[in-house]
Amino acid sequence: FLTWLKSLFYQKELQACIIGLQGAGKTTLTNAICNDPDRDNTIPTIGFNVREVKKGKVNLNLWDLGGQNKFRNLWERYCNDAQCVLFVIDSTDQGKLAEAKEELFKLIQMDTLIGKPLLVLANKGDLQTSMKAEQLEQILDLSQITGREVCIYNISAKNATNIDVVIKWMTKF
Repeated sequence: FLTWLKSLFYQKELQACIIGLQGAGKTTLTNAICNDPDRDNTIPTIGFNVREVKKGKVNLNLWDLGGQNKFRNLWERYCNDAQCVLFVIDSTDQGKLAEAKEELFKLIQMDTLIGKPLLVLANKGDLQTSMKAEQLEQILDLSQITGREVCIYNISAKNATNIDVVIKWMTKF
């Protein structure tokens, strides 16, 4: 009975860091999670943006971190209190996959992120040249990442495709 009673009032807080290279669609994803209809007109994030949105009984604090090279050294600091990490990849830009893989593996070795769940998002799935999650999983060597939960999904932040799956994944932590 007490568990049921608590569930009526209890609100859970969750902080998630949204990380990836510049132009991957991190801000568009953040806007999609927050049901912001203006997903087409984003500008590069300078430093970071923080958005808060309630999904069911979970208050999500989304830290959208700039992907430019000059901001990447700040990723660890802003992810300190995160319960999970979303790493966004432009699935149409094969030329940046090696750089994305390098940054991903640097990221997961950061002290503040050890063991934290990782969701890799293959964004821009609405475009014909997008790669499937299975291809990216192999290219990025995600099977080499151990000691944490790792998932990869295809999404289109612009069209809000699979955003419900992303929210469901985040809110389970």
